[in-house]
Amino acid sequence: MTESVFSIGDVPGNEQERLSALQHYDIIDTPSEAIFDDLLALAAEVFEAPILILSLVDAESVFFKASIGIASGKRIKRHRSPFALNIVDKKVLVIEDIATAGQLHRDSDFLTTHTLRFYAGAPLLTADGLAIGTFSIMDTQPRHFAEPEQRMLAGFARTAMNQLELRRSANSTLEESNALNLSLANMQQRLIDLNGELEATNEQLTATNGQLNKSYDVTVLLNKNLKKNEQRLKSFITKAPIAFAILTGRELKIEVANDMVLKVWRKTAAVIGHPIAIALSELQGQPYLDILDQVFTTGQTYIGDTAPVELEMDGIRSEHYFDFIYEPVKGEDGKTDSIIVIANEVTERIRQKENLEALNRQLEIALKAGELGTYILDIQQWKNYASPTCKSHFGLPSDETFEFEDFIRVITPEHREMVNTKVQEAIANKTPYQAEYLTVWPDGSLHWISSSGLTRYDAAGNPLDLIGVTVDVTKRKNYEAQKEDFLGIASHELKTPITSLNGTIQMLEMVKYKIPDQTISKLIDMSAASTRRITALVDDLLNMHRINVGQLELKCTYFSAEKMIQGCFDTINLLGKHQLHLTGDTGAVIHADEPRIEQVVANLINNAIKYAPNSYNIEAHIEVLPHHVKVNIRDFGEGIDPAVQRQIFDRYYRAYPDGKKYSGLGLGLYISAEIIKRHGGEIGVDSDLGKGSNFWFTLPRAH
Repeated sequence: MTESVFSIGDVPGNEQERLSALQHYDIIDTPSEAIFDDLLALAAEVFEAPILILSLVDAESVFFKASIGIASGKRIKRHRSPFALNIVDKKVLVIEDIATAGQLHRDSDFLTTHTLRFYAGAPLLTADGLAIGTFSIMDTQPRHFAEPEQRMLAGFARTAMNQLELRRSANSTLEESNALNLSLANMQQRLIDLNGELEATNEQLTATNGQLNKSYDVTVLLNKNLKKNEQRLKSFITKAPIAFAILTGRELKIEVANDMVLKVWRKTAAVIGHPIAIALSELQGQPYLDILDQVFTTGQTYIGDTAPVELEMDGIRSEHYFDFIYEPVKGEDGKTDSIIVIANEVTERIRQKENLEALNRQLEIALKAGELGTYILDIQQWKNYASPTCKSHFGLPSDETFEFEDFIRVITPEHREMVNTKVQEAIANKTPYQAEYLTVWPDGSLHWISSSGLTRYDAAGNPLDLIGVTVDVTKRKNYEAQKEDFLGIASHELKTPITSLNGTIQMLEMVKYKIPDQTISKLIDMSAASTRRITALVDDLLNMHRINVGQLELKCTYFSAEKMIQGCFDTINLLGKHQLHLTGDTGAVIHADEPRIEQVVANLINNAIKYAPNSYNIEAHIEVLPHHVKVNIRDFGEGIDPAVQRQIFDRYYRAYPDGKKYSGLGLGLYISAEIIKRHGGEIGVDSDLGKGSNFWFTLPRAH
């Protein structure tokens, strides 16, 4: 149910009829009565609420007939009271947090005087549907009040109303009995004084007999109402959403056990009427039978919190956890004659808590082993909460504050805007955040940090916080820099002897036809092929180094796509085993660095020959798009598994279909992709297993 909102001056439309009905109960300004006090006490145990009030609302004020936590018998002004608002809508009124409720509730004199934060009340409805008061529970702390609890509160209100009806019926009977007694006394006096008026006396006796008959009828009706209310209470207990049982007598026989407690016990209704020690024999050896005996003998309530209990079902014992209450019920002699058992199974909550603790321990070990720092960036307030390891990644002690502004400040200027942009994009686009950046520690030293994270959102899609990890990658970055330096030096140093070797091999190729020994001629061809492979490998290393250090310069010119592709194939197809079919817009002109694009096309054609050796036809197709020219190189080989298609443009990646191995460093497609990207184009592959592969790239079109 949702909270109703009323204006201060709102009253029910049938106010006069409601006040008239209230007067019939003759209960305003009457002293406390045990039946209502006991009903509030039971509700206090059920709802665990510190303040409960049974109130009656008249024209100007609210009278507290019974209360817990606030003095009974008092009156407060009806104006701005939650009790007056409660009777207007005739439904359960719930204010889970008065501090965040409407202005009407925050201005309530009663709520503010007692510093209350939670209110829930059910109206007392007569048989004609007139609300004369409320059955209310309150707390000084906000709390959630679910639908099952609201139904229970409405049930308590109906029970209180039934007691009011019984009280009114009893009062009427008492008044009639008093009138009868007075009449009998008058008749006795008249008999003494007026023996002669026998006829008048007989008539009076006849009238009295009629009144007695009416009184008897009222008594019969009252008994019927009591039985009906008893049936209602039993039905309420049976279907109550809490586990409820009553154990009676010294043997603690199960007198009442509702559906929920039978489910908790893993038993059927057959246990009703048996002592608890026999019905739940598995409790033998556990402390609970002794606790029940102690409650019975001492008359003191026992409260159990997440208590472990072994229960048996189908011959199998298993451990469960419960929150429970053993409440003694005493007779007129003050001795305990029964015990009320109220229980709530919390096994699933405990299991989830244990699993969560285990996961937290595993996470802590993983973070420690990986030297990972963690952070939580509160996006609403831009407050940052960093772990000690995270702070250490930025050269800070564990007790140092480290806000988002501090984080941005320690990043070097050339990376600062990049990191801030990635954070904002991750939050706005609901994508993972990933960045590597250089930082300056307080001691002036430089350190590389890699950080990543994901944004958490509320149900409405509003960002709450960015949660992630950091790791110091300075060593890796230094190793990469050293490796790049080595590759650059090595490739440059190898170029000179390889160039000299190429020259020598070319001279030998020029004179090999004059050498009669065929073995020497074959060795020269093998040396030339090996030299070409070595040259290609060194060129790949040198190009990769230039890409990584940003030294891959582009000298763009206008050239024919057809001539460039045909030239590449003429150079590669030395043995004449493969045929190139060139189709499409052969007049297309590209604006790019022609030698670099030749390198890309040559690499794609070489791959088609290498990985599809039995596909003797290679198709090249040129497409002219509105702003780009698209070049396609297609073979009809085995194709590429879709699972690895995204990886083939990664550095050092080499695909080995069917376990076959090929020479090379796995840099050709990586270098090709970088060249195309530097031109502002795109590169990709379309392939199905068994149907060949189509590698394509786009370049800016000449205008």
